Order: sequence, then C-alpha cells, then structure tokens
Amino acid sequence: MKKGGAVSFSERLSADWYAPGLTALTGALAPLAPLFASGAALRRALYRRGILRVERLPVPVIVVGNLSVGGSGKTPLVAALGAALRSAGRRPGIVSRGYGRAQASAAPLLVTAATDPALAGDEPALLARAGLPVAVAADRAAAGRALMAAHPECDVIIADDGLQHYALARDFEIAVVDAARGFGNGWRLPAGPLREPASRLASVDAVVLLAAEAADERLAWPNAFRMTLAGATFHGVADPLRTATAQEFGGAGVHALAGIGNPARFFATLSRLGIQATSHAFPDHYRFVAADIAFPGARAILMTEKDAVKCAGFADTRCWYLPVAAEIDPRLVARVLEKLRGSQAA
Repeated sequence: MKKGGAVSFSERLSADWYAPGLTALTGALAPLAPLFASGAALRRALYRRGILRVERLPVPVIVVGNLSVGGSGKTPLVAALGAALRSAGRRPGIVSRGYGRAQASAAPLLVTAATDPALAGDEPALLARAGLPVAVAADRAAAGRALMAAHPECDVIIADDGLQHYALARDFEIAVVDAARGFGNGWRLPAGPLREPASRLASVDAVVLLAAEAADERLAWPNAFRMTLAGATFHGVADPLRTATAQEFGGAGVHALAGIGNPARFFATLSRLGIQATSHAFPDHYRFVAADIAFPGARAILMTEKDAVKCAGFADTRCWYLPVAAEIDPRLVARVLEKLRGSQAA
C-alpha cells in the first residue's frame, strides 16, 4: 500500500494470487491462464527444438530464477553464490536484465559500484556494490559478451532472474522458491503467480527453498537445498558507516517502507526484531522520490537495502536500511562446482 493508503491494482492482484482458491478478480482472469500457459510452452519448445536461436557463451552459465512472479530471494542468493565461487577460486561475473532501468537500450551496460541505480536497475547496482562484475541487457547473451570483454578473467557467468530467458544456454539451473508463500493459488498468469508449472522444478539442477516458519511441505523436492536470509544491523542510508541495532527503534514514530516483490517479508522481519513500525508497501522496483519518505512526525524510516540504493540521494539522518545476506547450504556450492568441473572437462 503506497503512502496515502491507496491500494493499486497490482497490489490487489498480488494479494489475490496468494489467497486460498480463486477470488472474484483472479476468477475473472482465469480464462486467460490457459492462453498464457500455451504461449509459454510453445516458446520453450521452439527454443528446445532450435527454431529460436539459443546462444552459448564460451564459459559455463548458471541461471538463478523462479517460477512465480515476485520476490523469493534470488538476488541475495546470486550474491552469496558469487562470493562462494570466488572463495573456491572461480572468477564469476553477473548478467541481468536490469528490470526497471530508465532509458534502457539494446546496448549492454557495464555496472559498477558508482553506477546510478536508475540506469542499471536496483538489483544489479546492489550486486556491483558487493564487488562482483555486472552487466545488464535485455539480451543476457549480449550482456555476457560485454562482461567478458571488459573482464576477461571471468570464468563463469551467473544470470540473475534468467530461468525463463531460454535464448541463453545454461549449464546449471537453480529455481528459488519462497517456502512460506509457495505457489499461491497454483494458477498460471494472470490468474495466479506462476510463469511456469510447478512440474518445471523436476527438470532444474537445484531447488533453493527460502526457509520460513511456515514451510510448505509440498515443496520438499529431492533436489532441494535450504537458504535463510540473515541481518540485524541497520546502516544509515545517507551514511552507511553509521550503524544501529533494532533496540534503537523501539517506541512510536517508526515508519518502514519496502518496494520489493514481497514487502510483507521485510515488515515481518522488523516485527521479529521487536520493531513496531507503520508499514508502507510499494510496487517492486519502485522509483522513489523525496515525497515518498516525507512522513510527518517520523523519527526513523526503515527500508531494505534494495530500496536504499534509490533513496540515497535524498535520504536524511532518519533513514536506515537493513542489509541481509543469504546463508546457503554448502552442498549446493559443492554441486555447482562439480557441474562446472564437468562442463570444463567436456
């Protein structure tokens, strides 16, 4: 819910996707779901049969994505996997579409820690600030070529949110699932949140379950690994060297905002930390302006790191962000490394 209390159509639709069964809204959209499913299946078949061109990069490619629309922890997983591969002696680079970019063009953009998130997209900006080489383009293969031209040391590419980008050949597929939300009502777009059927998980190399208190036991896939997100120290948006603990945000006058795929997860995290904040949900990849954080009487404004990169230019000392890091199963890293060794041997 954006500031002012108005609920947008996208927010209402997202809520209805995760309601039990069909609602009046999703029921009205249900006749369109088979059309979307047929189109998606046809598109994938055309790539698999070579009718649509699939490009293979000269280094192995790991794709990280999900089946459903909305946040499931993909970007923290990409950052953690990139760090783990570096620790194992690999030299990973990241490619992404850069969703939400302003003035996006067909030309790939190399992203650095200094790149404006409005030009790169919020998630690529975060990954670049984590010290990883990053390139963005709608054509992920073109992004990969540009990345390797600028960083010839890269020996593996991780494609953030690339599961359905079949134009890029991949050596290892990872599907991320929010175990608490599951697949919502189980319907395909636009009546439900699914881009592809749940049966697609049987064909990926690994399913990564974002652990939650209420995990869906139906998601206990044999190729599944657990992941948690951890973070407890807040940093100043205008000055990241300033830090604070959750105890400093007790009492009234605390506001929290989130423009991510699942804002409720961030608000629940704050609640678990003992922070009672007035929450403000915004659409995923929302472009914040100063007026969006002008909360009268607020003594603290809390946000995610993904939102902080877009608010840094106008944030004041009341603004804080909570960085989170993905903790992944070491067995997943071992499986990825084993597959990479096999790819190189071939």
